[in-house]
Amino acid sequence: MRRAVLAVSLLFGLVIPAQAAAAQPADPPKPEAPVNKCAMKDPRLAELSGVLADKDRWYMVNDGGEKATVLVVRKDCTVERQIVGQTDPFDVEDLGRAPDGTFLLADGGDNNLERDTAALIALTPAGKSTLYRLTYPDGKHDAEALLVGANGAPYFVTKDVGNAGVYSPVRQLQSPGPTPMKKVATIKLEATDTPGGPVPGPVGSRTITGGAVSSDGTVVAVRTYTDAYLYAAPDKDIVKALNSEPVRVPLPNEAQGEAIAFEPDGSLVSASERSGEPIRFVNEALELVAPAAAPAEEESEAEKTPESVAPAPAGDLASNNVEKQGLPIVPAAGVAILLMMGVLASLRWRTARSRRRFYRG
Repeated sequence: MRRAVLAVSLLFGLVIPAQAAAAQPADPPKPEAPVNKCAMKDPRLAELSGVLADKDRWYMVNDGGEKATVLVVRKDCTVERQIVGQTDPFDVEDLGRAPDGTFLLADGGDNNLERDTAALIALTPAGKSTLYRLTYPDGKHDAEALLVGANGAPYFVTKDVGNAGVYSPVRQLQSPGPTPMKKVATIKLEATDTPGGPVPGPVGSRTITGGAVSSDGTVVAVRTYTDAYLYAAPDKDIVKALNSEPVRVPLPNEAQGEAIAFEPDGSLVSASERSGEPIRFVNEALELVAPAAAPAEEESEAEKTPESVAPAPAGDLASNNVEKQGLPIVPAAGVAILLMMGVLASLRWRTARSRRRFYRG
């Protein structure tokens, strides 16, 4: 009995201090309120739905259009020029960029669920466009957000209210395709009280309208009409990041917020449809997201850079599929309880044996 008590005491002596230390995390930083940078008055961007940022320029796409078009915009909201390809899109909704600088236009809009395929349009800075058609494995979807992995892999995020699906191609894209996609994650959002948007809060605050990845690939963002959600991706694995707990950043009072991007300095860029709406910044947004884990020594299979510079889908994502999780890690307190039960059971068994009886717990 003394040995059992000693074993349990030593066990808790090791576990409890660690638990006490973990129970007092530092308060996370709070996001700053968005600040207006300039007003987008150019009629060519009255339906602005996607944005990218570099040090000197913004790159924007308009909702819809008759040709694949990216507008190059100075950071005072004046349009400098257009990059125009010959591909006729159906409904462009978001904008990403491949590692080689090719723009990726997410032609996934389908409000009435009429399309048999979605599409990705690759547009070079010189104006050459290439169409890649894609199919969903489970029916038609309206997708307004695009995330682009470190290797150029595209991820379409659907507009399903509160339960958005994330889809990625199962193999290297081919033009014109179609290339099949598979569902690799689900993003579940709760309603918020952030004001804004064209539809009521319980719907608008749970409807994903845009996506972005930081320039170093370590933070993933999706936005609704009213809020942005930032996910840590220390190993640049988008699917793993979307399975973690995000940081919510309110983006209040936007008329129809659909565009989001990261500035190189870590600020978050937010923009809305409708002429005259402001381009807004949330300063130091990247600092709101603490790394979820130390960077992996090797990139995951889903994010390894392909040999080709063409848009490259992720490989087999089954290991990162949030719908195929393994057993959760047992917390230290749980381990302590299980070991204590084992010690007590052993003690009872020995006592029963000495009395030549069987103990049945």
